[in-house]
Amino acid sequence: MTVDTLIPETDGAMKKAVEYTLHEFSSIRTGKASPALVENIDIHVQSYGSNMKLKQLAVISSPDPRMLLVSPFDPSTVQDIERGLKESKLGINPSVDGKAIRLPIPELSEERRKDLVKMVKQMAEEGRVRVRSARKSGMDGIKSLKGGSEITEDDQRDMEKEIQNLTDKFVKEIDEHVDNKEKEIMTV
Repeated sequence: MTVDTLIPETDGAMKKAVEYTLHEFSSIRTGKASPALVENIDIHVQSYGSNMKLKQLAVISSPDPRMLLVSPFDPSTVQDIERGLKESKLGINPSVDGKAIRLPIPELSEERRKDLVKMVKQMAEEGRVRVRSARKSGMDGIKSLKGGSEITEDDQRDMEKEIQNLTDKFVKEIDEHVDNKEKEIMTV
């Protein structure tokens, strides 16, 4: 790392941590049927001999607010997809309807909503850990630049302050997304 690239690289790593956390949030259902709920589930396809994401195997649509329709590209993968959906931790029972699979999205109970909020908070904490890890890498980079006499102590202090401000900004952003997702989940 150089003096010119350290801050932008740290900023980029923190942005990726926030984006990943938001992507994780999209897998938490809020009572409405959304293709994002199932599109990243890993499905083991025996005929292909490998694991694939559901979105690579089928078209996922939402014909109404309480239903997802999974239409496989290859009809021979219907059983593998059904098994993968049953084994996922979504708690949704798929029903095979000819060459497609229907996923009825049940109404969320109060207890289930609270469990989902806990999951969101856990995912958020993992996101904060990623942001703090990027902060640590940035701070280590500053120390190595100082050790190599590439920056002065004043520059070191200024750069450390800038990285800490970035950390605070991205942690606050994650917290705001958690609050929004919690409201979304708890709204009946």
